[in-house]
Amino acid sequence: MKTKITLLGQTYQFRDLKEIMAKANEEKSGDQLAGIAAADARERVAAKQILADLTLSDIRNNPLLPPEEDEVSRVIEEGVNEKIYESIKNWSVAELREYILSHDTGSDELKRISRGLTSEMVAAVAKLMSNLDLIQAAKKMENPTHCNITIGQKGVLAGRAQPNHPTDNLQGIKASLYEALSYGIGDAVIGVNPVIDTTDSVKDILLMTKEVMTKWEIPTQNCVLAHVTTQMRAIRQGAPADLIFQSLAGTELGNKAFGINVELLQEADELIRTQGTGTGPNLWYFETGQGSELSAEAHFGIDQVTLESRCYGLARRFNPFIVNTVVGFIGPEYLYDSKQVIRAGLEDHFMGKLQGLPMGVDVCYTNHMKADQNDMDNLAVLLASAGVNYLIGVPMADDCMLNYQSTSYHDIATLRELLGLRPAPAFEKWLEKMGLMENGKLTPHAGDPTIFM
Repeated sequence: MKTKITLLGQTYQFRDLKEIMAKANEEKSGDQLAGIAAADARERVAAKQILADLTLSDIRNNPLLPPEEDEVSRVIEEGVNEKIYESIKNWSVAELREYILSHDTGSDELKRISRGLTSEMVAAVAKLMSNLDLIQAAKKMENPTHCNITIGQKGVLAGRAQPNHPTDNLQGIKASLYEALSYGIGDAVIGVNPVIDTTDSVKDILLMTKEVMTKWEIPTQNCVLAHVTTQMRAIRQGAPADLIFQSLAGTELGNKAFGINVELLQEADELIRTQGTGTGPNLWYFETGQGSELSAEAHFGIDQVTLESRCYGLARRFNPFIVNTVVGFIGPEYLYDSKQVIRAGLEDHFMGKLQGLPMGVDVCYTNHMKADQNDMDNLAVLLASAGVNYLIGVPMADDCMLNYQSTSYHDIATLRELLGLRPAPAFEKWLEKMGLMENGKLTPHAGDPTIFM
């Protein structure tokens, strides 16, 4: 495998594939913090040039984290379709990029070849793409999924209603939920982040959200984003959960920091299929985000884009209904400013989509990051143009419980109107019945939660 190149009279020698992948990455403060980033733009270009010429077999034959040492690596390896891999293993990463971007390569073909790719190959090709490349490639890929309703169809932009409350007050959650519904948001999921990770709290929120869904005959899904073990206890006690949730990392050690492993996820998968209230077949909600492995000191010198791609390799084993990269939530230690957040959002969306996942993005930032709401507006427009399955909606784009900035209910409504996108079909019919939407447009009643009171 080639590891040395001379550019403009200067020779660059890299130790191994891990260093090539890290230094080919676009500038990320997390990689710099880990001490693995390119020293300057010239070294980054050198690493990209070498990476472009490597074959897919070079990447598979030089594992960054060997399967015998890491269960995420094993899951990724076990998921490779060997027949498809054999047909493309001699492609260079540059050739894979050209094939993905070709006008002749459609969604079905990308789904087919993706089954022969490892997560590391997907990360490698993302590193060679411009932001526009990432948008164009992701736009081609349609990954619809079904829980109680179907989302992810062409022309559909769904929204997660995130009616969090700083004390888990059920009336406060319900008030915020009614505002979301009045703007046409909630078709992806009614998903609440609980303050109190207890079985009783999770059970109460699930019961309340299901009661609202039943009373108003809302075609959607509910979920409480507690730790998976807390949700499992609540479900075993009869709580009505359509989806089960968990955050993922890209290494076994990173997942250990989250208190999970593959065996636990498989147990939860069996539980939601036998005792959950979603009709399926897609019954998982996963969240990810660049930098979590570095936070847990579980990155093994691997760059954060590649680790994020490995999260998707783990997620696809469980055929989730939705996956969400919380792109700017961790802070400037991992994504310093809006330029890095925008790049990461487009990378994550593309890498998840290419691995067959129904990708959403929490277009967000923390208040100590060098970014503002205008930057998030820009990223939201780019992602909606790229065919993102769903975005997050919180009141006024300000989550009063998690204390970070995201997109609002009316931001998602605006994106739909701006780009000619629609809610999920079943949900749109419900909005029409409620008088909130007509011919794909919100009516004057939209934004008025008192219609539910």
